[in-house]
Amino acid sequence: MCAPLKPVASLWWVSCVFLLALRSVVAAPAAPPNILFAIADDWGVHAGAYGTRWVKTPAFDRVASQGLLFNRAYTPNAKCAPSRAAILTGRNSWQLKEAANHGCYFPVEFKGWGEALAEKGWFVGHTLKGWGPGVATNASGRPRLMTGKAFNARQAPPPTSGISNNDYAANFADFLAAAPTNQPWCFWYGAIEPHRGYEFGSGMAKGGKKLTDVDRVPGYWPDNDTVRHDLLDYAFEVEHFDRHLGRMLATLEQRGLLENTLVVVTSDHGMPFPRVKGNVYDFANHVPLAAMWLRGIARPGRVVDDFVSFIDLAPTFIELAGLKWSDTGMASSPGLSLTDIFKSEKSGVINARRDHVLLGKERTDIGRPNDWGYPTRGLVKGNLFYLHHFEPARWPAGNPETGYLDCDGGATKTFILEAHRQNPRDPYWALCFGLRPAEELYDLKSDPDCLRNLALQPDSAASRANLKEALFSELRQQGDPRMSGQGDIFDQYRYANPGQVNFYERYLRGEKIPAGWVNDTDFEKPVKP
Repeated sequence: MCAPLKPVASLWWVSCVFLLALRSVVAAPAAPPNILFAIADDWGVHAGAYGTRWVKTPAFDRVASQGLLFNRAYTPNAKCAPSRAAILTGRNSWQLKEAANHGCYFPVEFKGWGEALAEKGWFVGHTLKGWGPGVATNASGRPRLMTGKAFNARQAPPPTSGISNNDYAANFADFLAAAPTNQPWCFWYGAIEPHRGYEFGSGMAKGGKKLTDVDRVPGYWPDNDTVRHDLLDYAFEVEHFDRHLGRMLATLEQRGLLENTLVVVTSDHGMPFPRVKGNVYDFANHVPLAAMWLRGIARPGRVVDDFVSFIDLAPTFIELAGLKWSDTGMASSPGLSLTDIFKSEKSGVINARRDHVLLGKERTDIGRPNDWGYPTRGLVKGNLFYLHHFEPARWPAGNPETGYLDCDGGATKTFILEAHRQNPRDPYWALCFGLRPAEELYDLKSDPDCLRNLALQPDSAASRANLKEALFSELRQQGDPRMSGQGDIFDQYRYANPGQVNFYERYLRGEKIPAGWVNDTDFEKPVKP
């Protein structure tokens, strides 16, 4: 039988036990945050948080004010499928083989974080648009759940004919109801707004906007009523996306889940207008980005000026899930996790390593001879933006005779093409659809619309050469086939939709092939350079 402890010894023993228990509690890893990833379709950097008065985004603004607002966030590729592939894998599009192209077969070898989290016990789901368009199957030919299980049962009357009837917020509520207790979850809110088409005039008629609300029309479009209507219609669809985001935030609050949910809000690329979507320019690749995590982001309300790329998102989510990248089965990523920014209390430039981003494109749509793309690589560093076009003899927005299919049909596009027919020297056609030189260089501070090409100016020669060398050096490190003379492989990858194969040749033979994103008035006779 043990002798009874003396009072002092007993107190000492109890204190030790308490301290050991407290130590174990402190050392226990914190539960990973749930993840709500909200991605609009074709939304440029237009939000109240960015100072845009003609687009009302209270939900996005809330995420920014209670979290972080990123001033310099970019997608590596300004087209839906390749941009989303970069988000999911953490790799630039030139590192993704077929997935560099739009409407592709997604390579089996590249896993995304949605699949990796599901394999590690997370409940993963999405509504409407995840990765796509294209086909993603596993080695057995079965469809891959790139963004988890679909939740699309709820519908609601859309405010315009161009807006989806998907009740995104209600479908998110269904996802939360289905999520197992005490299991981390990740939800991909994939709206299809503000993708075209738009109900012309809806921004005024249903959104209560005025043409004078638009404070500035970019210099590559004419400033007239048609273009301003088009911008207001686009704004109305952005606001639809934001309203559903607001309802999702309210649902998280009601369920007591908001504090430990990382909310990331962005868009896959810039707006569906000429010289933006499907191009490589600042307005095309520069995207809105805000992140809120009440439990995990230090000093909320900060504005970040670091250059951030979509390839940084996958490393961020994998780290916050408490996983090692090497254990996910995902291919290596050149991206940098954003957790250092989350933990910092600084605004402005936080990590000096984030001083540039790489951009590019390959085949972003159909309509060129031989199923060619328009290969481009670019570098944004500081205020300078360098572009290198590998095939400048090709039409950047697609061939005229097939309707410039790299640009969605809409009021602005149709107006510019009609003006060009009346005046072949129309400057807006040249800016939006004309041929481009092999190299372009812009000063984004003095020329944010990228209208004055400095590439051939003698006083810019040193800057151009330095940026080109920096770009090509990093591309070589990443194994870009364009750097080894093997870039033609991107033109040889076949479309996942057989009806789009050899579109140019079949169309010119008189075959009627549907291309629903182009207007009947957008087709032109071949244009002489």
